[in-house]
Amino acid sequence: MSGSFIDSNILIYFAAADPVKSGRATALLRDGGHISVQVLNETAHVARRKMRFTWAETRELLATVRDLVTVHPLTETTHEIGLELAERYQISMFDGMIAAAAVMARCNTLWSEDMQDGLKIRGGLTVKNPFSL
Repeated sequence: MSGSFIDSNILIYFAAADPVKSGRATALLRDGGHISVQVLNETAHVARRKMRFTWAETRELLATVRDLVTVHPLTETTHEIGLELAERYQISMFDGMIAAAAVMARCNTLWSEDMQDGLKIRGGLTVKNPFSL
């Protein structure tokens, strides 16, 4: 396993005004990595509802992100693994789906501010909070 998977909260900071967190998120994205379609959907939702982005701004943000990372589709297998991970590791269903996509992408790091820093999933994936380093 190798590579980094990036959670939607990191993408939100990429677009946010906080210079420290935005800078760290930008550095992670510039290194490349992986996301799922769910991460794009969650980012679009927050950009529109909480950040009050226009549709054009939202599409531009998502296009920029897609240019920097590899996007993985959601499948029935992702869903099944996500449910198993949510139950096994006592994480939300949505976090389980993101963790499942990271496992399926064969990543060893899942960058997330929301999940437990240091959590080891299936022995090969470790959740890391990029803002606590």
